[in-house]
Amino acid sequence: MHAFDVLGDPVRRRLLELMAEGERTSGAMTQVVQSEFGISQSAVSQHLRILRESGFATMRPEGARRLYAVNAEPMREVDAWLGQFRAFWVPRMEALATEVARGKRARIGREERD
Repeated sequence: MHAFDVLGDPVRRRLLELMAEGERTSGAMTQVVQSEFGISQSAVSQHLRILRESGFATMRPEGARRLYAVNAEPMREVDAWLGQFRAFWVPRMEALATEVARGKRARIGREERD
């Protein structure tokens, strides 16, 4: 499965977001995803399996629990591929940051004069 097929699903993206906060049990993630997406436990398990099999997540057993974590390597590959497109948004984001900083300086200058 291609990386963007994996990442294209909102449930899998949410699972990765949860894992990005730190290692998580499948049960804890299932509770969150079930409440947010209204899907069954078996559906969540299938999404976790896809993340594991595609290399985006690792799983280690700890007793009866299964602990999941993000595997950074596929994310680095996605980031590298996106790198060729950064030229489209990085200059705009930098220009926006400059304007925000300019606005803050102007506001502080007005507050000091008042």
